[in-house]
Amino acid sequence: MLLELHVRNLALIERADVEFGDGLEILTGETGAGKSIIIGSVSLALGQKAPREIIRSGAEYAYVELVFSVTEEKRAALEAMDVFPDEDGLLIISRKLLPARSVSKINDETVTAAKLRQVTGLLIDIHGQHEHQSLLHGSKHLEILDAYGKAEILPVKEKIESCYRRYRLLQEQLEEMNSDEESRRRETDFLQFEVDEIENAALKEGEEELLAEQYRRFSNGRRILESLSSAYNAVETEGLGQAIRQLGQVVAFDEALKAIEDQLYDAESILSDARHAIAAYMEEVSFDEEQLAETEKRLDLIHNLQAKYGNTIEQIFVSLEEKKTRLDQLANFDEYRRETQREYEKAQEQLEIFCGQLSELRRKAAVSLTARIRDGLIDLNFLDVQFDMEFRRMDHYTANGFDEAEFVISTNPGEPCRSLGMVASGGELSRIMLAIKTVLADSDEIPTLIFDEIDTGISGRTAQKVSEKLAIISRTHQVICITHLPQIAAMADCHFEIAKSTEGGKTKTEIRRLREEETVKELARLLGGVEITEAVLQNAREMKELASQTRLALKKREES
Repeated sequence: MLLELHVRNLALIERADVEFGDGLEILTGETGAGKSIIIGSVSLALGQKAPREIIRSGAEYAYVELVFSVTEEKRAALEAMDVFPDEDGLLIISRKLLPARSVSKINDETVTAAKLRQVTGLLIDIHGQHEHQSLLHGSKHLEILDAYGKAEILPVKEKIESCYRRYRLLQEQLEEMNSDEESRRRETDFLQFEVDEIENAALKEGEEELLAEQYRRFSNGRRILESLSSAYNAVETEGLGQAIRQLGQVVAFDEALKAIEDQLYDAESILSDARHAIAAYMEEVSFDEEQLAETEKRLDLIHNLQAKYGNTIEQIFVSLEEKKTRLDQLANFDEYRRETQREYEKAQEQLEIFCGQLSELRRKAAVSLTARIRDGLIDLNFLDVQFDMEFRRMDHYTANGFDEAEFVISTNPGEPCRSLGMVASGGELSRIMLAIKTVLADSDEIPTLIFDEIDTGISGRTAQKVSEKLAIISRTHQVICITHLPQIAAMADCHFEIAKSTEGGKTKTEIRRLREEETVKELARLLGGVEITEAVLQNAREMKELASQTRLALKKREES
């Protein structure tokens, strides 16, 4: 559930802090007051793209923060995504908008937009002001159906996606095989050249490191020999024999000198070993220009091969094996093509089976879904409505199966069902989407639903029906709704007013929770327009009382 919304410096909002509760949360206000900015701020926090001008004039940044309360069930799902609510079950999602970039965080940990959408998809669902227009696109209908029947449909869709990738890969390979013989001959010649080039190099694992070390020695050979000669002379001329002889003459007079004499003997032994080691190194090692040139040439060869076939010798060997495999395929091309064709046909058969299973599950789910949507439409004052889903099979496969499907509707007795775009008006589309959202909410268990002016194009009795539907949904979900209709506003568990004012030459939008009497006045404004008379106020009180009675009746009906 969404507990709190905090907004700073967003469009007309300088500062807004809202505490939401259970049930139906209604937001109302004058046209242009910034109602949609409030819902828009939630969308921004959830990752929606933000134009630079959304930052309030004069501010360096904009900031939106959402505080959610998470159930134990949702906690388990979130923790599977490596997202951990605190011990009180709170989850904080924030987004800071700067002129050149934005930063999204979950509990102070920066996250990607993809991770943000994955997490918030479990917590909140926003139905935007014009989302019902998406019902004019058939692809949306299949998406709705799959969301409704996801428990059975999703596992089969995952199988199809995997199988489809394999199917497309084999299909592309077969298409490549249909190229002409000349192309295959050119490819064979080029691959053979590359294989010969790598094999003739006779590379060895670890060779590059050894050659690089050897090159460093050879290229600095003169300097090494000069330094070694100086070191040998220093050790030779600065021997410790004299010091040992001098100490030997007096050690008999003081036993404490014996330890110093032993140390000098040890040092003399170490220097002697060093002299022999330097001499042996100088005798055995030679640094000639020919060795340097050969080492440099070999390193250049390795680096050239790395530039063409891989960054390391190990990667070059992997590339060599791949090229040999491809050469074998080309050498046995006809057999390889037949084998690929067999694999392709097998993948196609498997894809056909999975797509058929998916189509069957969809058609089964569609019967239940359309029946429930039809019931919802009747509740929303669609009389004698028929609502169904038509399926067509595409002439090709996709990662989403082979189905095309669309909702069809008849709003008048005796008329055949037709596409929504041919029958439904904007207001009717809005009610259809509300019915769909209601059904999906029952099955999806997303705790918070937001409706941004879903009442567009409706009034009177239909508005009353919409308010009742929202009240029913709010018994099991938190519902936040922007509306301009008093019938819907009267049904609120909690009512917020969004108002615009001017202060210091700047316009700002504020939001506040209304007390009971203030709620009546706001309903009166929605009812009466410019002038609010006592009669309008009385009408508003009666509407609020009637809404309370309706909610009580709906509760009793559900419990019975």
